[in-house]
Amino acid sequence: MIYTAHYTSPLGGITLTSDGIALTGLYFNGETGCPLCDAAHKKNLPVFGEAMRWLDLYFAGKEPDFMPVLNPTGTAFQMLVWAILQTIPYGGTTTYGAIAKRLEKSTGKRMSAQAVGGAVGRNPISILIPCHRVIGVDGSLTGYAGGLDKKEYLLRTEGFYS
Repeated sequence: MIYTAHYTSPLGGITLTSDGIALTGLYFNGETGCPLCDAAHKKNLPVFGEAMRWLDLYFAGKEPDFMPVLNPTGTAFQMLVWAILQTIPYGGTTTYGAIAKRLEKSTGKRMSAQAVGGAVGRNPISILIPCHRVIGVDGSLTGYAGGLDKKEYLLRTEGFYS
């Protein structure tokens, strides 16, 4: 069963999803990609409280020192990419190409920046799995499911832009 909760952020409404134990999704309202959100049940779960406390700290410009239990669902490749995203430090960035090289080094298989971009774009738990920290090789902001304005805001919140 899928459960939902709603959070009001400085960027607008956010829908959180859970399997009852872990956070399975974080979607900006109006963003596509929230599977079964319409059929989900609203419920007050401990993981939603933890996620909201994390988001409160984050949007206050503080680096949260804890992480709610996360359970994203994806392909094996997507899971590898999302694990790398979680290692990008608060206030830091990396590129799609750098992630591809890291994957190539760890798996021994050639990876493309485009394949990495596809996996990054399918991240179901944005912000907490920080896909907004991936930028173009030239430092440009590139694709973000919530919109580039949100990506820029998130990076500013982390002090990336001064």
